Amino acid sequence: MIQVKGLTRRFGGILAVDKLNFAVQPGEVFGLLGPNGAGKTTTLSMLCTILKPTSGTATVNGIDVTRNPAQVRRMIGIVFQEPSIDDRLTGRENLEMHANLYGVPRTEQKKRIDEVLDLVELSDRADALMRTYSGGMRRRLEIARGLIHYPKVLFLDEPTIGLDPQTREHIWNYISALSKRESITVILTTHYMEEADKLCDRVAIIDYGRIIALDTPQRLKEGLEGDMISVKAQGANILAEKLVQLELVKNPKEADGELTLVVKSGAAMMPRIVEVAERLGLRIESMSIREPTLEDVFLHFTGREIRSEGGEEYHGLAAIKRRGVR
Repeated sequence: MIQVKGLTRRFGGILAVDKLNFAVQPGEVFGLLGPNGAGKTTTLSMLCTILKPTSGTATVNGIDVTRNPAQVRRMIGIVFQEPSIDDRLTGRENLEMHANLYGVPRTEQKKRIDEVLDLVELSDRADALMRTYSGGMRRRLEIARGLIHYPKVLFLDEPTIGLDPQTREHIWNYISALSKRESITVILTTHYMEEADKLCDRVAIIDYGRIIALDTPQRLKEGLEGDMISVKAQGANILAEKLVQLELVKNPKEADGELTLVVKSGAAMMPRIVEVAERLGLRIESMSIREPTLEDVFLHFTGREIRSEGGEEYHGLAAIKRRGVR
């Protein structure tokens, strides 16, 4: 459904997207996961024909996004990161306006509007003004608006940013059900690890404009080949050096007196770590074991945790300079 080859975007001297290559299958939920400033929104903007690539190619359902942008736009739906609903209109009026913009025949508009309102469970609030909607309800209406013309691909840019955890999970359930029920290909950007893990069939981890890993969430986590052990101890760096010297661990990560270790058979390894610490005269304050997460995958490939929350947005060089995006 989507084919990307060597996709690159520069803003003056700033390289925002650097030679991306990936393909998305029909009906797949595909995620671009990365920190703010990684190039996710810029990539989505090129696929949606909002921005032109500096170089490289991208096709949606076989249509080139640069050569035939109007054809691509007819096949896609978009839910932007920033709210784009008119709060002086009712929910139904917003959908009617969007249906007109997309050329949905008037004889079909009522049927389609009723369908998408039912799909996102807003039929009972269809004739209420948008200003009376909660944040989650507005997001659901924006998803409905993106579906009004029966798109083949739905683009979601940080679909749950700014929502509380309960509403966020509610939106996740809608997106997952939509993809399966309507056989729509979904491309989403996110910096929420749990969101990518829960929703996506495959995830491309992107940082500084490059894809650093791409696979299913499960295989990405399994690629770390072990359990995650966190050890909080005095002299954590000394303990790390000794564990490496004894070949018990490789590449330990230390931050603020806490070690993060990737080990096979973590339960069996924990007593040995305690033993080494005692020999060194170091006191372990706490220790825990868990399965790897996508956060650990990002840390493994980049050597750091995913950067701060918030929106992404570079649709011009000035915006990039303002935010210090690299």
